[in-house]
Amino acid sequence: MNKYWADFPILLAVDDTGSLTAAGDLLGISQPTVGRRIRALEEYFGAPLLTKEGNQLVATPFGETVLVRIRLMQEEADAIERARAGADQDMAGVVTLSGTEGVGDGWLPYAMQAFHQDHPETQIKVIIDQRSVNLARREADIAIRWVGPGSQNSLIGRKVLAAGFGLYAAPGYIQKHGRPSEADDIHQHNAVMVTLGGVSNFWPESMQAPLRQPKRIVFRSNSFHAQAHALRAGYGLGFFAHFSQPPGLNEGKLERLLPQMDFFEDLWVVAHEDLRKSPRIRMVYDYVVKALLRDRAYFETGGPSIFAKTE
Repeated sequence: MNKYWADFPILLAVDDTGSLTAAGDLLGISQPTVGRRIRALEEYFGAPLLTKEGNQLVATPFGETVLVRIRLMQEEADAIERARAGADQDMAGVVTLSGTEGVGDGWLPYAMQAFHQDHPETQIKVIIDQRSVNLARREADIAIRWVGPGSQNSLIGRKVLAAGFGLYAAPGYIQKHGRPSEADDIHQHNAVMVTLGGVSNFWPESMQAPLRQPKRIVFRSNSFHAQAHALRAGYGLGFFAHFSQPPGLNEGKLERLLPQMDFFEDLWVVAHEDLRKSPRIRMVYDYVVKALLRDRAYFETGGPSIFAKTE
């Protein structure tokens, strides 16, 4: 067996992420190790595989030729792993769920408690990730996320509900800068923005009320938690999920502004079709869908969750 086969996924990760450091973080190895393994591959092939373009590492023409074949190998390896998982009929074992902040950490542990009581032999593993994890590569078995299966025929998903978002600000910010009384007032205010996967959900594209731009964006992040703390710290106003409004992150809750500015984002439960053959994964998938539907009011309007949070 070619001793360099183990280095192929490293080259793939560098191509996917654009940097040695990001590839190392993805694979759980150090940046120097990534660089050393890439250099060993280039010595083996006798040609450069990557080149620098701006701040990104991209494949050379020869590197792209190699990567096409590596991706085919990776797809076959992933298919074998999914077949193994699908053939596992045992209810005892691990099921990995992926979710963003707010859903994966604030709701899912409480929602899964009843499942745990009924099925203690099934271990639940939760990954909090703002990106859409790769289900084909089994980064997770099931994903609760804000986008559907997309164009991948191998993924199946269900649009379970539409979570409500609105405009919020801290009481201290409102006292200092005033409360907007209509949409036109927004351009007089500072704003907080969160960006996930390169897409901002600060000013949604589809809203019932007219959109207005803020005076300036004063705080940006790729984290719902950072956005929540920035809003509570009084940086400005921002769009926020109604269900992310429990007390506790700071004294006092955020205040809702301009109730007519209400919009909704679809929440999906997605899995790879091969993994639905596993009774353990299928049971968790069905339970999560039912739990979300039972707690629809919590996600749509920010009402109390039916899954009590015990202190």
